[in-house]
Amino acid sequence: MKYFSLIMTITVSLSAAVLSYADGHGDHSNNDQAMLKYTGFNQIGNPADVLYVKEQAPQALTSGEVRVRVLAAPINPSDLLQIAGKYGKDAVLPAKGGSEGVGRVIEVTPEASYLKVGQLVLILGGGTWRDEIVAPATGFLPLPNMGPLESEVIEQLGMSVVNPITAMLMLTSFVELKQGQWIVQSAANSAVGGYVIQLAKQRGLKTVNVVRREGLAEELMAKGADVVLVDGPDLTARIARATGNEPVNLALDPVGGDTYTRLTNSLGYGGTIVAYGMLSGKPATINTGMTIFKDIRNRGFWLAKWYDNASLADKQAAFGTIIPLIASGVLKADIDSRFTVGEIKQAVTRAAQGGRKGKVLVVPEVN
Repeated sequence: MKYFSLIMTITVSLSAAVLSYADGHGDHSNNDQAMLKYTGFNQIGNPADVLYVKEQAPQALTSGEVRVRVLAAPINPSDLLQIAGKYGKDAVLPAKGGSEGVGRVIEVTPEASYLKVGQLVLILGGGTWRDEIVAPATGFLPLPNMGPLESEVIEQLGMSVVNPITAMLMLTSFVELKQGQWIVQSAANSAVGGYVIQLAKQRGLKTVNVVRREGLAEELMAKGADVVLVDGPDLTARIARATGNEPVNLALDPVGGDTYTRLTNSLGYGGTIVAYGMLSGKPATINTGMTIFKDIRNRGFWLAKWYDNASLADKQAAFGTIIPLIASGVLKADIDSRFTVGEIKQAVTRAAQGGRKGKVLVVPEVN
């Protein structure tokens, strides 16, 4: 992966990429070219109501820009929350939909010649729910030449920027975990949860995986889960039984409410719970006695802040770990369904539904 190290260095900053996407005001002089679809929203609200789809002619490149054909872009919970005005950072209106994705370079300007036509790139600056992106070269992270890749692998690479990085950082940033130790997580059937299971298995960690409905144990065990439990009032006691009363060192929770409290109560002395979401929409009750007498630490994690504050070396190290695992098929997420850009309302509706079997992807039109 020497080439990967080189191109990571070329990418000056992963978090500062500001993409100047066309919004219908580009060069429309070539009427023979196919019109391209893109999504956006001008107001905050239910994503299925406020997202729109428009068309534009291909935009002419200016100095330093690159044209990239979007191959796959996931719909993340944070995308939907931001459109709905329920995220930690407000969208700047008018806004484009989508926070990450993968694409293929189809045109470059001389100033961006380190990117090559045909090269796969990760799209870093958002606005990915569209057919094509024209933006400064700094808005793309070039991927190494890994030879011909199946479409399934390319789709997995399109989900590299958010969920697997989140899972890895939560496993490594808060507690120095040793082989054989227990961790517990809620919403274990989520994309982040799946990555946590796979990464923990690689490190020899044992996982208790909490879900909110029956019927998920088999698929999670296939990913490497050690224990799968359905949430409920007696969860803490069942975690203790499942671990043989061994200490749980780390808890990861995107649910909040009673689930957060139960996971906190399951921790051993000096354990840490990390909140990274609030799917229940409910606040948690913290037992201050637990905090005092068991030295429990309550932490929070927000990936956007990590991108803002992490050094280039930290970002290189994170992607240098994650990308090879995804490209080799060792690390992957389930995919529920695929929708085209023109079907964005159906796509976000599906992404918001419970009972899905994985991520919803926005993909190109089928020719």
